[in-house]
Amino acid sequence: MAKRIRSVRCPVCRKAVKKQAPDFPFCSERCRQVDLGKWASGAYVISSPVTDISDAIEDGGPPDPGRKS
Repeated sequence: MAKRIRSVRCPVCRKAVKKQAPDFPFCSERCRQVDLGKWASGAYVISSPVTDISDAIEDGGPPDPGRKS
């Protein structure tokens, strides 16, 4: 049984990309640069960590101000 080569989609243009491609997971240098530009401009963000309110209560501190009651 031959191994099947799996491909994924480029996160920018959605073209199929083989895992052996030189720009993996992107289909081209252009898509790689577009993605880098989105990170640099702030279009992509990593969310802040979720805090557990029970930790604040045990510490005697106020509850998270962003949380609605």
